[in-house]
Amino acid sequence: MDDESKSVVVIGGGIAGIQASLDLAERGIKVELVEKDSCIGGRMAQLDKTFPTNDCSICILAPKLAECFRHPNITLHTLSEVEEISGEAGNFKVKVLKKARYVKEDICNGCGDCAEICPVRGIPNNFDVDLKSHGAIYIAFPSSVPLVYLIDDTKCLYFEYGICGLCAAACGLDAIDFSEKDEELEFNVGSIIIATGFDVFDASLLPRLGYGRIQNVVSSLEFERLICASGPLNGHLVRPSDKKEPKKLAFINCVGSRDIRNNAYCSSCCCMYTTKEAMIAHEHDNEIESTIFYIDLRAPGKDFQKYLKRGNEDYNVTYTKGKVTKIIEDKEKNPIVIYEDINTFKIKQETFDMVILAASMVPKKDTGKLAETIGVELDKYNFFKGDTYHPQLSSKKGIFLCGACREPMDIPTSVVDASGAAARAAETIMRR
Repeated sequence: MDDESKSVVVIGGGIAGIQASLDLAERGIKVELVEKDSCIGGRMAQLDKTFPTNDCSICILAPKLAECFRHPNITLHTLSEVEEISGEAGNFKVKVLKKARYVKEDICNGCGDCAEICPVRGIPNNFDVDLKSHGAIYIAFPSSVPLVYLIDDTKCLYFEYGICGLCAAACGLDAIDFSEKDEELEFNVGSIIIATGFDVFDASLLPRLGYGRIQNVVSSLEFERLICASGPLNGHLVRPSDKKEPKKLAFINCVGSRDIRNNAYCSSCCCMYTTKEAMIAHEHDNEIESTIFYIDLRAPGKDFQKYLKRGNEDYNVTYTKGKVTKIIEDKEKNPIVIYEDINTFKIKQETFDMVILAASMVPKKDTGKLAETIGVELDKYNFFKGDTYHPQLSSKKGIFLCGACREPMDIPTSVVDASGAAARAAETIMRR
């Protein structure tokens, strides 16, 4: 076997893909890390803090991002997607389409002069869940890795009308390249790891909860960005409707989860992250009181039950066992939660300043396409199907799974899962 086929392609640059890549690289195995977005980091980069320690998310992640970028055994391929896979375990051929960035990755230093002068404004920033906007040339967030700008060729005036070019004139390093083309790459590798992560359930599919209609009803991921110091509000939480500081919050668990009409499975970590978000809100403003509406509290991890108890005792968090049937609003745009109290079987209602919906974790929208390209099976919920007793094993020999692409899981579990997948991939290569 040649040296090239002793390498591994990792698909997905979230925390699971990063951990798997670092584990393999430390074993001396070459890694081709393929990420379809402009930078690595995934969902974890969007979070303010992580449970159960309430440590800063980016503080934990940033060193891993830097190490991944600088490691001699890891090559990053951002804005890239797997188009074709052939061969078998120990000898896979992987074709990857790398889309043009129109900014030279080996020259750009991330200074931002180009973005400041760009006349195009108002393009929704996906990283900030469309709560903030950017120009036609941008980076996803300040700690992006790689810290290289990119041009949206569907919004750029140069590509649309053949005019402008101000970014190129402003760049003192001559890093802008409007002539850059998409590139097709091909790798011969011994193993493949899928770590594509998850999407968030669209809560507007449940109109009774008012998402998208009631301004002060937001998703859990939107709330993470609103309360994060690097988010659109710089960490100062205010209501979307009138910019007033909220004092009474409601968190609704199982939005889209444990629901036979949407997703029958449990998303596994909503009970924990809503508690975390309530804690963070209280740390920002000690007058905030939070109520978490739940069906069942599920806290299986180490000290997770203590974490829930801490929220109740130290952070003004009340847990109400009840099924929310509807959310309406009063004249002051305060959301009114109507719910069935499971303990008394009575219908009750309570008014809040803001409501946060703990939306279900769902498979990536392009999971089916990728599964067909790779030739692996999906389970009945359209997550990648792992072996019953060896969950990192996919239905195809030599291809392994890790993280939330195979089932909903939290960050610590994803990291452990990634290390398991990396060990499996390394074993496949070393045996040949």
